[in-house]
Amino acid sequence: MDSKRLKHISKTMSLALRHKPELFGIVLDKNGWTDTQKLLEALKKKIELDLTDLQSVVFENDKQRFAFNDDQTRIRASQGHSVSIDLDLQPTQAPPILLHGTVQKNKESIQKNGLWKGKRNHVHLSKDQETAQKVALRHGKDLLILQIDAKKMQEEGFLFFLSQNGVWLTDHVPSRFIVFSS
Repeated sequence: MDSKRLKHISKTMSLALRHKPELFGIVLDKNGWTDTQKLLEALKKKIELDLTDLQSVVFENDKQRFAFNDDQTRIRASQGHSVSIDLDLQPTQAPPILLHGTVQKNKESIQKNGLWKGKRNHVHLSKDQETAQKVALRHGKDLLILQIDAKKMQEEGFLFFLSQNGVWLTDHVPSRFIVFSS
């Protein structure tokens, strides 16, 4: 599947599985899962696709935003939800330093308020520079890569979770734990 089509299907799936399932007439269970066939039928009303296309998005997407259960009868987004769900993730020991990619225009607000989850269920953090840069580029070209002292946060009782697709999640990052670099 060409990358433009893959991206279009992925964005539509994100809307359905992360943000507005009601627009598609689907219901997510408490852990964000829904019936694969019902999702496919709902998506077909908006875009042309089949089960093979859905599988391509799940298995070929470099960010692994979606996951099937073992027999592919259920599907969910791996993280990034703005709807209330419980991914059933357990607190996990994070690497000492995590990164967050954003843009320079956000620097003053972050210095003052730290990183907040906003409408999502968690703040998203990366373990490597390359991923943080990719995230930042979605917001503009004037990149700001923040270093998060996850070790110190954990020592002070903050919890971290690792999503199925390798994104580190936490509820809030106070500014005192952020090192600003570019």
